[in-house]
Amino acid sequence: MSVIGIDLAGSPKRVTGLCYLSHDLVVEVSRARFDDEIISFINERNVEVVAVDAPLSFPRSGSLRKCDEELRRIRIRVLPPVLGGMRSLTERAIKLSEILRSRGYEVIEVFPTGARMVLGLPSKSEGVDALREALAVHGVRGLPDDVDQHVLDAVICALVGLYYLEGDYVEFGDSCEGVIIMPRPRSPE
Repeated sequence: MSVIGIDLAGSPKRVTGLCYLSHDLVVEVSRARFDDEIISFINERNVEVVAVDAPLSFPRSGSLRKCDEELRRIRIRVLPPVLGGMRSLTERAIKLSEILRSRGYEVIEVFPTGARMVLGLPSKSEGVDALREALAVHGVRGLPDDVDQHVLDAVICALVGLYYLEGDYVEFGDSCEGVIIMPRPRSPE
């Protein structure tokens, strides 16, 4: 059981974080700019699911999808897929997901910022080192010292993808307008 997590950038001018995560929580990370680099990273590995941090659909009407509204109701703030730079990110994500699905990959939409809240991981404002240490406490192994926020978000995407494969997740939204996969809330230890 293994997954790929993608912290997709809205444009090839910016860095996309990539993470391969095995069932035993060992990571292999990379960075890419272009879709063909992302696809090559995926094709070179045997994975069950690709978890993408980007909207994979537009709302049928208005600015939010049902999944976005449901997350906002539980105080997880998401940006509308039609808003400025989010529109180009959504368009790129839809195109990439169509290519991957045509090649037989299962592609899911995830939201690492919300997953951090659910999993009790540090926020971006606490810094890269705090998040890397927290992921290690969660059992993630093999993170290099030079990770950045894009790579760490890709790791969280992959972790959510692993929870998805294990059936330990919650769906927000519906199949008509789009679904966001989140990890099942954890009990405080």
